[in-house]
Amino acid sequence: MPEVLEKIYQNEEERKLILREYRKLLRTLPPSATKEDRDNVRKAFELAVQAHAQQRRKSGDPYILHPIEVARICAEEIGLGPTAIVAALLHDVVEDTDVTLEDIRKQFGERIARLVDGLTKLDHSYDSESPQAENFRKVLSFLVEDVRVVLIKIADRLHNMRTLGAMPRYKQLKIASETSYIYAPLAHRLGLYSIKSELEDLCLKVTEPEVYQDIARKLSETKEERAQYIKRFIEPIKRKLDETGLKYRILGRPKSISSIYNKIRTKRVPFEQIYDLFAVRIILDVPREREKAACWEAYTVVTDVYRPLPERLKDWVSNPKSNGYESLHTTVIGPDGKYVEVQIRTERMDEVAEKGFAAHWKYKGINTQTSSLFEAWLDEVRELLENKDADAREFIHDFKTNLFTQEVYVTTPKGEVKVLPKGATALDFAFHIHTEVGYHCRAVKVNQRIVPLGYKLQ
Repeated sequence: MPEVLEKIYQNEEERKLILREYRKLLRTLPPSATKEDRDNVRKAFELAVQAHAQQRRKSGDPYILHPIEVARICAEEIGLGPTAIVAALLHDVVEDTDVTLEDIRKQFGERIARLVDGLTKLDHSYDSESPQAENFRKVLSFLVEDVRVVLIKIADRLHNMRTLGAMPRYKQLKIASETSYIYAPLAHRLGLYSIKSELEDLCLKVTEPEVYQDIARKLSETKEERAQYIKRFIEPIKRKLDETGLKYRILGRPKSISSIYNKIRTKRVPFEQIYDLFAVRIILDVPREREKAACWEAYTVVTDVYRPLPERLKDWVSNPKSNGYESLHTTVIGPDGKYVEVQIRTERMDEVAEKGFAAHWKYKGINTQTSSLFEAWLDEVRELLENKDADAREFIHDFKTNLFTQEVYVTTPKGEVKVLPKGATALDFAFHIHTEVGYHCRAVKVNQRIVPLGYKLQ
């Protein structure tokens, strides 16, 4: 391995840095990785090193550090396996170097070649008014075939956002705008909550640098005070949970800077009047069949200690979000009359919440309701892709509309739960059941009450 680096990089410090980052990547490979998997990762690394030998990032760093880090994000932060790691290492070689897709196919096989093809931008000679939109449409066409293409693309965007500082200001704004418009909602839709929050924070850092720095500074100044409050808040909960015999861990975490900024903006109050700057999370270690009962048992403990606000209860354990998210959320009145959000979930639910559909597929079959919701969403994406008459920008608009981040859950008279975007009307619900039902709908009854067709569902 060092021989490959020595032939290309004369600077010893750079060789050491690349080798250190590569070894860090290797440590993320799962124990189940076969010898063939490890050989493919090594071959992909060597090919990427040689292909990107003459390239540098805007920061001046060797370009190879970018695909290594994208591969690490895929493995460690999203939970993808060796095949995706290989594709991530190779994601820029066809676009930026002399390596062809046929070379990839010969060396790594059809499956990895397909992933790399999905990640390769359209040929620069392609004549389009909006090449970025065309490129995004191509990537999305692979979503319905192999979701890993889009997950790798999100990892690529995350690393680009983390290292945006070396770019000219106008490019930073362009990339941040595109990230905020498409990639953050897409990460949310695929259940990657941590990545979605980080992308939004990084966008805010670019578009509103003074606001970002001001909130970051105030969070830093109140960090110690917040830690003391969280400790005081969780002590009585821990005592009660210990009595139940449940295995659990409990932690407090600050809200993201972008979510705090959204509250300041929507509530029109200063930072000092935002009380729920953090959330407390209780994560239970219980067998699958006990998950629901254990979550409600923990909820009972929390609400025995602190008074809850009933209207702030969100039950995504009984009715998971369509991106796989499961959790019980409640807001209680803690010490000193402060509102505190408490999230209750199991270790499995937490992994799905952090790693999205990569973790969801690992547990596939456990929650058929979530699986069917995701499949229904993929069907909608397929329909959009099949509309050949729409131009790329129209497609992006339709897809963005499809990426609703807030949802309402509506139960049919037969007890089926239907998921619609927030703001959907009673007539939208009728069309959701069937187009014929929508066309012939004359009246709608909600909770035993006749409502107008334009009534917004709650």
